[in-house]
Amino acid sequence: MAISGGRWNGPIWDTHIHLDLQARGISAAQDFANAGGTHICLVHKPSFSSGLPESIQQVDEAYQQTLYLASQVRKKVGLDVRVVLGPHPVVWEKQIHTLGIERSSQLHLDSVELALNYCAEGKAVALGEVGRPHYQVTEETWSAANTQLEIVMGMASQAGFPIQLHVEDNGAQTNAELAEICDRSGLSRKNAVHHYGSADVSQLFTHGLSTSVSMGKGSIFDLVNTFEKCASTWTMETDYLDDPSRPGAVLGPKTVPKRTQQLMDELLKLRAKDEAEEVLMHVHSIWPSQLYGETDP
Repeated sequence: MAISGGRWNGPIWDTHIHLDLQARGISAAQDFANAGGTHICLVHKPSFSSGLPESIQQVDEAYQQTLYLASQVRKKVGLDVRVVLGPHPVVWEKQIHTLGIERSSQLHLDSVELALNYCAEGKAVALGEVGRPHYQVTEETWSAANTQLEIVMGMASQAGFPIQLHVEDNGAQTNAELAEICDRSGLSRKNAVHHYGSADVSQLFTHGLSTSVSMGKGSIFDLVNTFEKCASTWTMETDYLDDPSRPGAVLGPKTVPKRTQQLMDELLKLRAKDEAEEVLMHVHSIWPSQLYGETDP
């Protein structure tokens, strides 16, 4: 049984985490494992401090560094690691000012194609994080971002891989807009994962998108109050940055194991043990496996 002795002993999956060999790297992954974590989606992290790539060759070098990091985490920590590769929308917006919008947009789409090629080779499992700027930009840039996102979603749909979305936080309105773009592009809403998502996982809020829930304070309360109204998959994440210059900017690597135990405690107040186990197995095994594959490639 996955619940025994008042503890959850089943899989624990952080579906959006960043690591950096120049920062804590392996030790942060070890913290996650020591707390009970078993699986991670290791998401490619652009290096804003050391310079952004200006050619597809430089993008490829950066992707390969993420793939190498994944291999080291598997080897040294023993975690199941699924790699998520893609060009960050903030990089695209920043490079509009240095490369111009045409060159920045072409590099972005070339980077998407390269990431999807790695997915097709079995070296990555999803495209991300892609999306649109989470901060205010000009109307021209916002329009271009949405046009580009529809193209990116279409590329992911044709390739047959899910995407992790980095977007603004405008509640259900954001999800409604993303759902419409999914429908126009041909991408299944289930394969569009709203990263750093709200713990309101009700159908009314998500509009059928999958959600990688940010497990901050208050998340357990919202999940308990909405999970019975969900009609799409949801998982847990930290968005841990592994950036020593931004301590405390996001949640630490031990958070998802901790919140999983807290969610189990609350579920056991509402459900029989086997029903609570079923919920947690969906969150930490069935749903992420449907999105990212049954086994670590």
